[in-house]
Amino acid sequence: MGRPRIWMHAVSVGEVKAADAIVRALDARGQRVSIVLTTTTETGQQYALNTLGQRVMARFAPLDLWGATGRFLQLYRPDLFVCMETEIWPNWILRAHRAGIPTIFLNGRISARSIRSYLVIRHLLRPVLEKVAAFSMISEPDAQRIMALGAPKKRVVVNGNVKTDARWADLDETVVASLKGQFSLAATTPVFVAGSVRGAEIEALLEVYQKLAKRIDGLVFILAPRHIEKVSRITSIAQTRGISWQRRSEMDRSGGCRKHSFIILDTIGELRHVYGMASVVFCGASLVPLGGQNILEPAMWAKPVLYGPFMDDFADARQVLEQYGGGICVDDSDQLADRAGYLLEHPDAAHRIGLQAKQAVLASWGAADRHARLICRFLPGQPFGTK
Repeated sequence: MGRPRIWMHAVSVGEVKAADAIVRALDARGQRVSIVLTTTTETGQQYALNTLGQRVMARFAPLDLWGATGRFLQLYRPDLFVCMETEIWPNWILRAHRAGIPTIFLNGRISARSIRSYLVIRHLLRPVLEKVAAFSMISEPDAQRIMALGAPKKRVVVNGNVKTDARWADLDETVVASLKGQFSLAATTPVFVAGSVRGAEIEALLEVYQKLAKRIDGLVFILAPRHIEKVSRITSIAQTRGISWQRRSEMDRSGGCRKHSFIILDTIGELRHVYGMASVVFCGASLVPLGGQNILEPAMWAKPVLYGPFMDDFADARQVLEQYGGGICVDDSDQLADRAGYLLEHPDAAHRIGLQAKQAVLASWGAADRHARLICRFLPGQPFGTK
């Protein structure tokens, strides 16, 4: 008899990172499984190939159509379908259920922002959710929201945020040391990293850079757009503002030489370690109503983390960081420049807040293993598995 096979779906890079943590947890438990990991986006697929290509079969997901789903299931014959976070794909779920393949949601979250639109189609979602074998949610509010949409209460559990654990084992100080050399950073160089910046934040962050550059001697400002295709927009605005800039990819081509203090991170998969170089971090999609980004990644590096008020999609992570004093919410770009400037001028205060951020992450450790245990229950031959 061959190994049980899991179809694990992760939409993009963030979900692939969470899936990676789950795979590591399964391996740590000695669970011998074969995994087909699907993604929707090209960046997610590339990240999966780079990080998990030797461990899983990375594929693009089939269209959520009855026929396409049937052909995918026939080709890969999974014993279990695992959907990271809470992407509800009706044909995948219904077709898997008809084939006797249990579906479980892991690291599930339903934000306060998205629940309103979901409730409008609750009558359509309920029959689909009733076919899901288990819902492993991040927090109690997430659990309450998925039940409000029709998930059976007895199948819903709360197991924490996998992203607390995600890629922790790969946080490599030697990689950070190498990057510091490539970025020409001394031990005392003040470094501000703005990660996953989106939409109107781009112009706001360029304004923040200009304010900080006047205030902080020797500042290096690294801006990472959420979508690399927006780099041309950044360079256009920078040129209009008279800002000298440099792409990260150009540094590779020029032998690792940094020529300017404003760097645009136009590479995939590096932000995680670039956070390790920071003195202060801002996480984007939060000054604009786009739900925020994962603030736990910089917290793992013991960095003070700033973010805007729109953190609906990561409210649980925000709550944890603020509980420990490791996260700082700013209302707008003016406040961001002010708070960041203070922390850059007072490295002792930044260091203290960063340590509190890391403590918040450590306090939430172990979610990946809890979610992995649920997978084990539904694998063939397990006494608690249900079809």
